[in-house]
Amino acid sequence: MSDYLLQQLANGLILGSMYALVAIGFSMIYGIVRLINFAHGDIAMIGAFTALAALMAADLPIIVVVLAVLLVGAAVGLAIEAVAFRPLRGAPQVNGFITSLAVSVLIQNTGILVLTAEPRSVAFPAFLSQPIAGLPITVDLVDVLIVVLAIVLMAALGAIVNRTRLGMAMRATAENLDVARLMGINVNRAIMAAFAIGSALAGMAGLMWGARYGQIDPMMGFLPGLKAFVAAVIGGVGSIPGAMLGGYLLGLAEVLFVGLLPPEYAGFRDAFVFGTLILVLLVLPNGLLGRAAEDRA
Repeated sequence: MSDYLLQQLANGLILGSMYALVAIGFSMIYGIVRLINFAHGDIAMIGAFTALAALMAADLPIIVVVLAVLLVGAAVGLAIEAVAFRPLRGAPQVNGFITSLAVSVLIQNTGILVLTAEPRSVAFPAFLSQPIAGLPITVDLVDVLIVVLAIVLMAALGAIVNRTRLGMAMRATAENLDVARLMGINVNRAIMAAFAIGSALAGMAGLMWGARYGQIDPMMGFLPGLKAFVAAVIGGVGSIPGAMLGGYLLGLAEVLFVGLLPPEYAGFRDAFVFGTLILVLLVLPNGLLGRAAEDRA
């Protein structure tokens, strides 16, 4: 295998890690309340600016920055759920869809109003930019940390969902909200947990985006968020493993499309992403690991 191909695979793995973290939030929220939260990508933007403030204004250590981003992401997710979506519970799905678009536009425009639309440079500690020696490809320490941190966070999420009472409540609520309520499960708590955890992971994806590319702006979350939604649908929206798989597949496919085809096709990478979505859904309408609605309890 050539060094060039190895480099593209590494780049795809890094991009896929960020897509997967955001896609998980889409799938968690949809799995429980059947809501596509299009403001989810904008929470990644909030996470990126939280990291900027923590690094440049407060000069906090990187581990504290990570914790701050997780907490702020979770808090924003809880606030959005309580203010925008909880009052609509039980309303037609289109109401939640329109509300999520409104929340997305509100977050973006508030960011432009408060922060201006000018891109900001994010100065992470210099040691994170050091290349890993002895490899045939160029991989910085920050790239390794992005992949490792994403895997650790996803493993922690798997442990929460599969081995805790909260996770059991979330899974029961996802299967059938009304039956879960009749069984004495606090469905509000389960829904809040889904928003908090999913939003914390999206915030971390924003931090990773800033660390990887070094520049952020108030509109940065929209397109990556939309692609993460595509990843969730490809994997099977509502399936957490599917979201992870879809994120990595989409990241690898997008990078390989640009890296292996002639340069004149590079501008069509977004068209390729959404074309891939159409092809997957034509063959597998429920995604790679999704289930039909009638299969649920």
